[in-house]
Amino acid sequence: MVTEVIKTSELHKVDPVFGQMSFDNHEQIVFCNDKDTGLKAIIGIHNTVLGPALGGTRMWNYTSEWEALNDVLRLSRGMTYKSAITGLNLGGGKAVLIGDAKTQKTPELMLKFGEFVHSLGGKYITAEDVGMATSDMDLVRTVTPYVTGISESKGGAGNPSPITAYGVFMGMKAAAKYKFGSDILEDKVIYVQGIGNVGEALVENLSNEGAKVYVSDINQERLEEVRDKYSVNIYGGDNIYTEEMDIYAPCALGATINDFTINQLNTKIIAGAANNQLAEEQKHGKMLREKGIVYAPDFLINAGGIINVYAELENYDRKEIMRKTENIYNTTLEILKKADADNITTHQAAFNVAQARIDARKNEK
Repeated sequence: MVTEVIKTSELHKVDPVFGQMSFDNHEQIVFCNDKDTGLKAIIGIHNTVLGPALGGTRMWNYTSEWEALNDVLRLSRGMTYKSAITGLNLGGGKAVLIGDAKTQKTPELMLKFGEFVHSLGGKYITAEDVGMATSDMDLVRTVTPYVTGISESKGGAGNPSPITAYGVFMGMKAAAKYKFGSDILEDKVIYVQGIGNVGEALVENLSNEGAKVYVSDINQERLEEVRDKYSVNIYGGDNIYTEEMDIYAPCALGATINDFTINQLNTKIIAGAANNQLAEEQKHGKMLREKGIVYAPDFLINAGGIINVYAELENYDRKEIMRKTENIYNTTLEILKKADADNITTHQAAFNVAQARIDARKNEK
């Protein structure tokens, strides 16, 4: 008998869930399928030590189920540390729906997804993310109470995108204070990559402050709309990473900070809304530090959205939402200083603070 030798690079395929590099002791992974509606979804619950796992639902036309699984694992893990470092009593979870949100999302599909969320009994609470709208959350709410980010007219906190963007803006100002000695962004050259709802709201904040903003996106029509609305510049080159800038703000999908881009980056600060910006956290965090680029940890500065939807669970008002979001400035500055003092990456410094809070709660239990 001949035993086939499995290559090291293929070992993870033998254990397609637990063998994933992005699997980080997740508590539960739920695969949802419904033939009638065409629903194919994955819910990742990473950690519930601090509270129920709250995180948005993303609908994306993934190239494979493998890609979707990897995304939900990375995103749900990020939510754990986002809530922990922000001081919220929430765990980390996320959901992904496989498909084109523009052509395949139907009310029936969303209702069926809501039923799957409901079946988890509140261990996972969903919200809006890429490919979703507040109206979708309103629909899900008709079949389960375990959803946030519903319309203000229905008693919710509304669209979280503006608050997410404001938190990123606060984190960016803190990074500028650390790097330049001033948090005034007027005349700073800032490239915003990705102008969805959060990216556009960030552009608005930056434009109001007088920054020199360049926008980049795969949607040309969207670019022109944002340019005309906020009097910013459309980036017309073919490699944004080589452009000289003060701040790079990735606001689309993750992993844009990698082996290829770091060697080209010509920026002083990275501060954006995208999740999981570092393709490999330890390696690329260290590369940025060695290059002298200040990285404002994504799971820290993009926490405004979860602060906004958390208000629905804790019943605090708009004033408290803004206070908590503005505090991202102080936390970011503390993390950047701590990283310097401890001679570690900013990502590691933020991770250590978040993990310490989780560990403390676990010991209490």
